[in-house]
Amino acid sequence: QVQLVESGGGLVQAGDSLRLSCAASGVTFNPKARGWFRQAPGKEREFVAAVSWSGGSPIYADSVKGRFTISKDNANNTVYLQMNSLKPEDTAVYYCAGSGSSFYPTTTRTTYNYWGRGTQVTVSS
Repeated sequence: QVQLVESGGGLVQAGDSLRLSCAASGVTFNPKARGWFRQAPGKEREFVAAVSWSGGSPIYADSVKGRFTISKDNANNTVYLQMNSLKPEDTAVYYCAGSGSSFYPTTTRTTYNYWGRGTQVTVSS
């Protein structure tokens, strides 16, 4: 059973930073693409950032480019999302995602077949 567990969310003020972590565990989880999505109240879940586990450039949503950075720790099977210059519109539940089949990160939800339960990020103005 593969599990993705997010941590690091919280309540911050606009302009602050947070770092989210996503730890993966499971008997035979060999991750390929890993990513982050978010869902604000009343909105669809949207892509934030993703990276290939084997290397290559990460991809980002336009709304977070230059402010968020995705990184990974292969040894610990963990992916991170460093979020700087946070804005109230970044408020959402952030979900970690992993693909068991696709090496290439995409912005499409259906690429990812493993999901965490989410961590709340709230940015006050």
